[in-house]
Amino acid sequence: MKIIIATRVNQFLIEVGNLETVIEIKRKIEETHGVPVAYQMLTVSGWELVDGLDMEDYPIVTEGTKVDLAIKSGVSHSIYYNKNMQITVKFPAKKTNIEVDQTDTVRSLKEKIHIIANIPIKKMSLFFLGKELNEDFRNLNEYGICEFSEIIVFLKTTNQSKEPSSKKVSFVVQTSSSLLNAATIPVEMRDISTINDLKELLIGRKILPVDDYLFIHRQRIMRDSCSLRWHGVENGDHLYVFKGTASRSG
Repeated sequence: MKIIIATRVNQFLIEVGNLETVIEIKRKIEETHGVPVAYQMLTVSGWELVDGLDMEDYPIVTEGTKVDLAIKSGVSHSIYYNKNMQITVKFPAKKTNIEVDQTDTVRSLKEKIHIIANIPIKKMSLFFLGKELNEDFRNLNEYGICEFSEIIVFLKTTNQSKEPSSKKVSFVVQTSSSLLNAATIPVEMRDISTINDLKELLIGRKILPVDDYLFIHRQRIMRDSCSLRWHGVENGDHLYVFKGTASRSG
């Protein structure tokens, strides 16, 4: 399968196999892009891939998954220099161009729009290719925003802020090979249920032993206190569960 290796300002495709280890992937990156293995750190949604494990240990890594490549101090290479780019921001009555960095977050983009258009940040909704940029801490390149992309700005109203009534959602929880021999567990819950509620349900039914767990949805680590609706979980989706906890930097 092909995965995307993303640096701060660049990304490239690499072919990997299910039984290929993380260290073997790092060696490929060293051969093709000159980054020494010892200085590489590969992560998916902030979760580091461990050298001794292979791709079968990471079911969240599938065809087209974006794996972030961070470089430890001591290495200088042309693919890591910052790169500015110009995007178009479209308002109801006009368009304007803004220069941003690929590592800018959604929040920093909103701040720039606030400065040039005097729109309160709290009233701003940004959309790219029909999808709302609703996670302020995400980098623009995580949404696929690149040179000349067009961002549409909408103003929130009182009616828009009302959440729809809750509904049931059916999905599948897939455990890793280190848990219950890669079990597949169908689950139905209200979409306002949190990830903590899901953990308690699985532990209460003795499907999972009492422990700390990470849940992954669409290649992103899910937040314990946020609902299934907030994460965009839909009928038929797969959630992957691993032992461990997540900590966010910055």
